[in-house]
Amino acid sequence: MQVPSGFSRREFVKTLGAASAVTAGGLVLAGPAFGQAPPAQVETNIADFMKVPRTARSLPGPFPGKVVKVTDKRSLVNDRFDGKVIDEMFRKGLTALTGKDPKESFRLLIDPKDVVGIKVNPVGPPLINTRPEVVDAVVAWLVENGIPKSNIVIWDRFDYMLTDAGFTKERFPGIAIEGLQTMDETGNKWRGRDGNHVSIDNFDKDVYYYVKGVVGKGVRGYPDDEFYLNQHVFNGEYSYFGKLVTRKLTRIINVAAYKNTGASISMATKNLGYGALCNVGRLHAPLSLKASVEVLAAPVLRDKLALNITDGLRGQYDGGPDKNAQFVYDNHSLYVATDPFALDMLCHKEMNAKRKEMGVAVNESPRITEYLRYAESLGLGVVADEKMQVVQMAQG
Repeated sequence: MQVPSGFSRREFVKTLGAASAVTAGGLVLAGPAFGQAPPAQVETNIADFMKVPRTARSLPGPFPGKVVKVTDKRSLVNDRFDGKVIDEMFRKGLTALTGKDPKESFRLLIDPKDVVGIKVNPVGPPLINTRPEVVDAVVAWLVENGIPKSNIVIWDRFDYMLTDAGFTKERFPGIAIEGLQTMDETGNKWRGRDGNHVSIDNFDKDVYYYVKGVVGKGVRGYPDDEFYLNQHVFNGEYSYFGKLVTRKLTRIINVAAYKNTGASISMATKNLGYGALCNVGRLHAPLSLKASVEVLAAPVLRDKLALNITDGLRGQYDGGPDKNAQFVYDNHSLYVATDPFALDMLCHKEMNAKRKEMGVAVNESPRITEYLRYAESLGLGVVADEKMQVVQMAQG
């Protein structure tokens, strides 16, 4: 496999797993134009998810349609992040969201007996990934309200990406750092002695997202089926959720980065929707971000997602979802919501405005945000303008 100029092999491998590009009216995985054509009608198991009764804590949480944006220019100065200021921003955003102080906010969203997973986005370090300083603020809030560090897990799909982005046991002592799977960049060490992927036991065969006829072979954007399997653990029509999500975590805090993916965004919805299960590269062409909506409808996510934070201290308005320094800018903001779809609608509108400001083409077709309206139709979020409540706070 030839690595393009300007990429290390490691960065190229990550890009294949994360990148997306614009087509006329939709989004597909970037890469060579080969692979299976998507079926005309894509059948999934979303109906099975929707049959499961909801709980008092199910999406969109206690504040449907409400998003708080906190901006403070002191948070990032000369490429240096101020953890103290970022902690203040998080707490002010939390209070503005709930109408309660941070301690009472905790009681509203999380129980001291919970095992809390902090889902980060480690793609694009050091420019455009979830910042460790934001996670510091979340951890401090959890610990001071009774969650022991042993009951906190910082997690993502790939273990090595967490390390690359600074999420290590040395940086976060006492806290588990867990990737759902291993991907071997050399392409020859990812199988165990039994011939299966070394990560096969990390996934729950009883909890899955099913997409009929989309089988994880000949997937556009991957050099061959073997390379795809290296990244995705399984082929076939089933994407299995990680056992971390299904069996260990009782609450999830979703901490996304502020970046684009083609004409759309790669923020709260996609961070969790494409990060909590395997065999997902196959989903880009037939389903795109609609898959994220349906994955978040699964009870193991829908009933556990407590809070969403989009790390907009930096933003990237083009060239995403991996880093591209040409399009990175200081945005000095954190966004807080229990409703990830309302959060993404606000950020999508902001991203479009930034792209226009910078002279980048904007696709304003309603199809680009159709997935968010689909989420609203399922009762998972509130994204209609007249129903959303946006609170903007500027300090510093």
